[in-house]
Amino acid sequence: MTTLTLRQKRDDRYRGGHLWVFRDDLQSQPDLPAASLVRVVSAEGFSYGSGFYHPTSKIAVRLLGADVESVTTEFFADRFSHALAVRQALLPGQHAFRLIHGESDLLSGLVVDIYDSVAVIQMLAAGMDAHQQNIVDALRLVFPSLQAIVEKNTARVRELEGLELRDGILYGTVPTPLDIDEYGVTIRLDLLGGQKTGYFLDQKTNRTIVASLAKGKRVLDCFCNVGGFALHAAKAGATAVVGVDSSASAIAAAQQNAQLNRLGNVSFEVANAFDFLRETAQQGARWDIIILDPPSFAKKRSSIDRAVAGYAELNRLALKALQPGGILVSASCTQLVPESMLLDILYREAARLKRRLRLLYRGTQAADHPVLLGMPETQYLKCLVFDVLD
Repeated sequence: MTTLTLRQKRDDRYRGGHLWVFRDDLQSQPDLPAASLVRVVSAEGFSYGSGFYHPTSKIAVRLLGADVESVTTEFFADRFSHALAVRQALLPGQHAFRLIHGESDLLSGLVVDIYDSVAVIQMLAAGMDAHQQNIVDALRLVFPSLQAIVEKNTARVRELEGLELRDGILYGTVPTPLDIDEYGVTIRLDLLGGQKTGYFLDQKTNRTIVASLAKGKRVLDCFCNVGGFALHAAKAGATAVVGVDSSASAIAAAQQNAQLNRLGNVSFEVANAFDFLRETAQQGARWDIIILDPPSFAKKRSSIDRAVAGYAELNRLALKALQPGGILVSASCTQLVPESMLLDILYREAARLKRRLRLLYRGTQAADHPVLLGMPETQYLKCLVFDVLD
């Protein structure tokens, strides 16, 4: 195995547990194929473990968190078994959960979600992509009752490592229909056509918090996707719920989910959330609860200013459309916008409108999306719940 040495005084990040070794921190970059297993050591010879090398990516090595001599089916099965035990302890009885959350499970570039009898995988880096068959075989060992394994390798980040975009079935047959239960709400999944791996599991805990506040309220769910927040609010006894999303296919799925759950107090509309909020405020309509759960506004640092402006406008429009004493649920999945920045945006927009916000709940991604201390990239989701003290 080739050993790569870090430059002098360039190892603070890795001593703190970061798993991405950047090209500029290495003394030299060997001419090795992508996905080669290499060892990384400090200038003084201390080993930070082994990982997958890439000859051209900005991230030269993705560490595996230990001195791994070989990567086999058994290696993945061991990591999957440990991850499963953690999820079963934290979220007992759940049949839909994230099994592998990339770096947080010491498997940089790999995401695995379990939806009852189907596993959905994303391989975001060349090292994991090269071991696709080992990953499939390991999943079948750890989950012998799996009916299908699906790949959703359509994220553009793959192109940074020279990987093609693809999706499809790697093993078995996906059962149709495929329904999951999320705290009493039935969600029908389209694993091949849906976004990400099929459903946004990271908000499931936050959805129950919002549901607990929804009884007897008029609720607007912006960027509703297939209906997660809206369905939970309706199930909890909201007077009326409206979900809006710009995706016609997502709205069709949300409407189907409302029918599956026999919810007559929720409706869905294809609309741009910014425009819908603006028109709502202009017409004088007011909501008791407004939920903002937009997609990421910034994938790179050069887009942060634009993201801040977007969050400011979005929350300003929502505050204008809230009833006095209403509840604002403001979420952000933009990792480059930390909670402190989002709070500052909300403070400034509330002050501009002379509205006083009281923070009732601060949430993050669900427990099956753990955070690796030392890798801020693994903590991305913020979900803040306020009431308006007018």
